[in-house]
Amino acid sequence: MRLSPSLFFTTNCEPALAFYEQCGLGRGTILLRWGDNTMPVRTEAMRGKVLHARFEGPGVLFHASDNDDAEPMKGSALCLEFDSLPAMWELFARIAAGGRITVPLARQYWGTSFGMLVDAFGVQWMFSCPNE
Repeated sequence: MRLSPSLFFTTNCEPALAFYEQCGLGRGTILLRWGDNTMPVRTEAMRGKVLHARFEGPGVLFHASDNDDAEPMKGSALCLEFDSLPAMWELFARIAAGGRITVPLARQYWGTSFGMLVDAFGVQWMFSCPNE
């Protein structure tokens, strides 16, 4: 068994995936659009938006789609665990661009370097690295 989260955007899934790819998190490996190749369309406003996407990178796998009735992304976060502190700092800075840092990266009282942010697309991320 493996857990692979699914991110629901309202109408900006494709720019979010392009941003994550630009940050070096991975790349989209599947992209299906509402209305393409006999795919259903709930509303005309959704035509051409992302019906289903798969995003993969080293140690990363999630799915994503546009849903005009999606709830804001609250109540959970994607946690990235690192073996390299410099790699964590670099990716944190990239994903934080245009977003909001909620817990600055720092060594925490429990001994792990940790930080949190909400990216420009409303997705909450946690970064953790036990090595110093």
